[in-house]
Amino acid sequence: MYVVGLTGGIGSGKSAVSALFESHGVPVVDADIAARVVVEKGQPALTKIAEHFGPEVIQEDGALNRKALRNKIFGDPGERGWLEKLLHPLIYREIQRQLQEAQGPYAVLVSPLLVETGQSRLTQRILVVDVPEELQVERSMARDASSEEQIKAIMAAQAGRDKRLSYADDVIVNDSTLEALADDVSKLHEKYCQLSAEASA
Repeated sequence: MYVVGLTGGIGSGKSAVSALFESHGVPVVDADIAARVVVEKGQPALTKIAEHFGPEVIQEDGALNRKALRNKIFGDPGERGWLEKLLHPLIYREIQRQLQEAQGPYAVLVSPLLVETGQSRLTQRILVVDVPEELQVERSMARDASSEEQIKAIMAAQAGRDKRLSYADDVIVNDSTLEALADDVSKLHEKYCQLSAEASA
């Protein structure tokens, strides 16, 4: 399966772009969904998280309290490192599993940390959704009701804009209308169908 890695900073519009690829019949594997799967109730990783961070990161129904966990790790690089060491290999394996099951002309792997976690090794090509940083902050605050400080902390944990663009084979600048975005995705879809066909020929 030919795999296109789709990445971009918080608030760049990765979800909108991946939805447009899906509308063309392309299977999308979402690293954020894979990350949720590995910490579902009954999963060994959830038990380890509770043992390490304490019972306050578990909700009454036994599910992970994401907000409580986020509060514990974002101000503490050591704790974030511990969590990443636990989860990144599990997420990587779950993504691999989902990509193996994908059916379509090619697959899109959407991940905010595609480059930082080594998930880019699963792809043949990288597409970066790029927006100016002030627009990232504005959109993220409107969407998540998070403070500017929280959004900037998340951005600091992700690869910087220049670094991310240095890995890009293709770039969509998402600072215009949804129609313009749909047009960009349509053109890339044709290109990726062709590249996938050439790769399997």
